[in-house]
Amino acid sequence: MYQLEKPIFFYLLFAIVGLIVIFLMVLIWKRHSQKRFSNGIALKKLSPDRSFFKAWLKVLVLTLAIASLCLALVNPKIGTKIETVSRAGVDVVFALDVSKSMLAEDIAPNRIEKSKQLVTQIINSLGGDRVGIIGYAGSAFPQVPITTDFSATKLFLNNMNTNMVSSQGTAITEAIKMAETYYNDEDQVNKVLFILSDGEDHEGNISIIANEAANLGIQIYTIGIGTVKGGPIPIKRNGILQHYKRDNNNEQVITKLNTETLIEISSKANGKYIDGSNTKKVVEEVTAILNGMNQKEFEAKQFTDFKDRFQWFLGLALFLLVLEVLLLERKTAWLKKLNLFNED
Repeated sequence: MYQLEKPIFFYLLFAIVGLIVIFLMVLIWKRHSQKRFSNGIALKKLSPDRSFFKAWLKVLVLTLAIASLCLALVNPKIGTKIETVSRAGVDVVFALDVSKSMLAEDIAPNRIEKSKQLVTQIINSLGGDRVGIIGYAGSAFPQVPITTDFSATKLFLNNMNTNMVSSQGTAITEAIKMAETYYNDEDQVNKVLFILSDGEDHEGNISIIANEAANLGIQIYTIGIGTVKGGPIPIKRNGILQHYKRDNNNEQVITKLNTETLIEISSKANGKYIDGSNTKKVVEEVTAILNGMNQKEFEAKQFTDFKDRFQWFLGLALFLLVLEVLLLERKTAWLKKLNLFNED
């Protein structure tokens, strides 16, 4: 396992592109100037030891030195051992609505991106909790199982979109049923499910499913994404608006936040409805809810004792820089004697 302390320094790798561009421009300028001065045969006699290969080799060595220096600044760290550590927390599952109505832009930048922002910020505020993610539209699917790996969770979260489920609708009941399979620890006192949705187009008997979840000890908190006023559903291709979704009567569909459904779910499952419009308030409220719960201790394996490895790349960069200085743009004597190219 490794960590990158300052990945922002990877942007310095663009200097390699600039170096190659400058080298090619200088090379073209030199050839143009040499042609004005004399022909190729005369130039070869005037500078017989000049090596075209060495010039490219010097650029290659310099680019490798820059790449090594960038890696040294990034400071990669490698975990040297795995330890089993005790953590205390709550099993938290997020059910994210990925139906087409979540493309509405009545809340910036749109409903699904707002949902992902909220979940990311909530995960950033967690301590020893375990998290899982479920996606749902016309059907539900597991996106991330219960885990303590927050980095991987956020990575999979960012890849969620409205094209992940072909069947449309909002099968909240299926999402709740799937969440029940996530809590595999019978000793876990508190099991929490956060549903992020606009509450539209729900299918099935939500009250019965929510009651079943409550009987299994699962508390459901719903987070409303969108506005009561609502907005149209944009259909885009490569980020460019093509048209707005229309119904069978060719009328523009306006999707609105259905708070009644979300309040009903949370009330039946001993939870609470949360307005998702203000990210800071949502994170504070969710954090307060989780901090007020009894936490279960569990064991987790993780890499520990991360050690810096920038020294390797810094040493390599210095070696390559010295090598670049020592390389001369003339043919090597012993290589010239081999006459590999049958030169006169």
